[in-house]
Amino acid sequence: MSGRLTVVGIGPGSVEQLTIAARAELGAAELLVGYAAYLSQIPVEVAGGRREAYALGDERPRARRAVAAAAAGERVALVSSGDAGIYGMAALALDEIAGMAGDAPDLVVLPGVTAASAAGALLGAPLAVDFACLSLSDLLLPRAELMAKIEALAGVDIVLVLYNPASASRREPWRAAVAAIQRLRPPTTPAAAVRRAFREGQEIRVTDVAGLSALEVDMETVVVVGSSRTRRHRDWLYSVREESRA
Repeated sequence: MSGRLTVVGIGPGSVEQLTIAARAELGAAELLVGYAAYLSQIPVEVAGGRREAYALGDERPRARRAVAAAAAGERVALVSSGDAGIYGMAALALDEIAGMAGDAPDLVVLPGVTAASAAGALLGAPLAVDFACLSLSDLLLPRAELMAKIEALAGVDIVLVLYNPASASRREPWRAAVAAIQRLRPPTTPAAAVRRAFREGQEIRVTDVAGLSALEVDMETVVVVGSSRTRRHRDWLYSVREESRA
């Protein structure tokens, strides 16, 4: 008898940012499957089910295990940070279900607060006009493809949100992104880095395109680069459709 699989986006990591629906599904789950660091952000009083924690990089095994457990009759929560459908686990869960030979479990995908909107809220309203998101991780796609995307988006007059800018061993995509943005956008264009949004150790640094290379970034950082419509007021950033009063 098939059970139920819910792919849950837990937001930026604080319990206060969980949606009501996400909290209800986590509380009802018999089994929670996810990256160990994400599971540790969910208090036992919120979700008392069994937990199976996986290492970073084990996304496919996580999805496979969650689908198998749900197909066997369990109520399973597959946990993602942010929004499960944005650089999260939802696509892998769907891919596993699509490849099943037998009966598939019921599937629900719940939205969550993604890193772009969390950072945007802390900065004010930089995403109020059109924006694009790009992950600088090249672990799952060819480096050349990533570099082409960096170059193309840097040259478009649109707010740019950069996920996963750099890790301890992977700095080249970030350096390439900074070089392209500084070459193609005015140096006074507002920009900012938000680290650990809505979590302990939160850091916000507001700068401009000229100052991008001085930012300290890691995998817990989101970088927002403004467009010609982005303005700075003190440490707030906001983007406008109409001409600015300034």
